[in-house]
Amino acid sequence: MLRSQFEEELAKLHNQFYAMGNEVLGQINKTVRAFITHDREMAKEVIEADAKINDFEVKLEQKSLEIIALQQPVSTDLRTVITVLKATSDIERMGDHAAAIAEATIRMKGELRIPEVEQEINKMGKEVRKFVESVLDLYLNSGNGNEEQAYEIAAHDEIVNHYFDSIRELATAEIRKNPDAIIAGRDYYQVISYLERIGDYAKNICEWVCYINTGKITEL
Repeated sequence: MLRSQFEEELAKLHNQFYAMGNEVLGQINKTVRAFITHDREMAKEVIEADAKINDFEVKLEQKSLEIIALQQPVSTDLRTVITVLKATSDIERMGDHAAAIAEATIRMKGELRIPEVEQEINKMGKEVRKFVESVLDLYLNSGNGNEEQAYEIAAHDEIVNHYFDSIRELATAEIRKNPDAIIAGRDYYQVISYLERIGDYAKNICEWVCYINTGKITEL
């Protein structure tokens, strides 16, 4: 295969991954909105859309393995394909967590809610969405030697972790005041845990971007 044709195949791989990432980004936004507004129908849409994300993963894995088997890429090209394989798995797990938040939305119907906690969860969700969006933009420019930017974006994970800790403390304090909210509290703990894990997967992709440029596995 000519170099131009090979680069075209890599470009298709990049575009498919970016499309998958944007699909998951939309689901993160939608699932948080559904949870905060108690919209069970929207939550069901998020759960149904998870199949599309899974389909993206299968196609990307097949394409990546096909390129490795048929083209036997080396150096940066090989690292690029490996990164897509690894990062695709991280994106798919983000989608799983978005669906899990949607399931919590449905499960909480009729339970006593705590508005103060949900307001903070909404803020955390916006921060996570912003984090994932920045990571996708970083990936799109991953061939430009931008390890420094990867470090800067990965640092957003600390903001997400701070929200996780503060919301957990707030929810615990509110449940102590009103024990009837304990069932909702269980789901609050789970939802912030899912959001925190999405942040972890976003940071993983920052690490894979560094790998493209340096060939080294870097823990950010």
